[in-house]
Amino acid sequence: MTEALAPGSVIGILGGGQLGRMLALAGARLGFDIHVFDTQANGPAARVAARSWAAPWEDDGAVQTFAARCDVLTFEFENIPASALAAAESAAPVRPGRKSLEFTQDRLIEKRFIRDAGCNTVDFAEVNSVADLEAAVARLGRPSILKTRRFGYDGKGQAVIRDGTDLSGAWASIGEQPAILEAFAPFKRELSVVAARAADGQMAVYPLAENTHSGGILRTSTAPAAVRPETEARAISIAHAIGTGLDHIGVFAVELFDMDGELVVNEIAPRVHNTGHWTMDACMCSQFEQHIRAVAGWPLGGTQPHSACEMTNLIGEDAAPWRDLAADETACLHLYGKRDARPGRKMGHINRLSPISD
Repeated sequence: MTEALAPGSVIGILGGGQLGRMLALAGARLGFDIHVFDTQANGPAARVAARSWAAPWEDDGAVQTFAARCDVLTFEFENIPASALAAAESAAPVRPGRKSLEFTQDRLIEKRFIRDAGCNTVDFAEVNSVADLEAAVARLGRPSILKTRRFGYDGKGQAVIRDGTDLSGAWASIGEQPAILEAFAPFKRELSVVAARAADGQMAVYPLAENTHSGGILRTSTAPAAVRPETEARAISIAHAIGTGLDHIGVFAVELFDMDGELVVNEIAPRVHNTGHWTMDACMCSQFEQHIRAVAGWPLGGTQPHSACEMTNLIGEDAAPWRDLAADETACLHLYGKRDARPGRKMGHINRLSPISD
């Protein structure tokens, strides 16, 4: 059994963006000193941490030195180079562990794992050339989605294959990288389940959220989602299967397609997730506090919401009228401290609470 870290212990976060910032704030509230390692100085997480470090991921010595100052390490995003993870692991325990990263950094490995765990996915095919893409499209049809196996997020590294799409052009548009073609999913809606798993296997699962996307970026999450009890039960079962299969420690999210009652897994995020931001104001224990609890060996917190919530991302210039947003008495405003607003960049979010419907 993992020994619980006492308040005053040091938790290190690999990555310094907004998720790291919200983890750092949650950890500080529980009495931990939060250290942040990022490739850039003075990022969103660094400015609220007890200490921050800036160096390239390729600098194994810097990663080791950082990790040696921490009692436990975690991460805010999954695209950490394998060499940096190895360097960190040589100096301090990393939670979640290597398996969670390796299985979710590569979409092909991830899809195979999901199926091995007994969960449904859309049909897919490995693509390493234009010839592979042509064969895959012939089998899976159009529309379908070409995705790089690694490093894609918020719609990046993807190309939709429609009637008339030039396959050579689509292959070039993703940089001719190892890829996966996914069959089109005629889903009724997009759902997600956010869960936490402790080192002893205990699980805590939040109610489902219903999500809307535009341009590959999450726009809103509404929770608890209006779903049938059997749909909720299936989502919880999926979360247990994936968390156990990864031997995960910490929070993770599973993005789901609701195919009129049947749940199909789209992606796994081995970390706190945008679709769980609603928990910050609608639950006694947010996903960020929950993650800190799990990696520190503390008891997991409650996941029952006291309010319903609609979370809206503030993207690009959406955060510019911050005075008006701050004056809105119905809104819980969270800004990430980013200096420059760019199109497609997440600058903050708003949680609007309401009573839970019977």
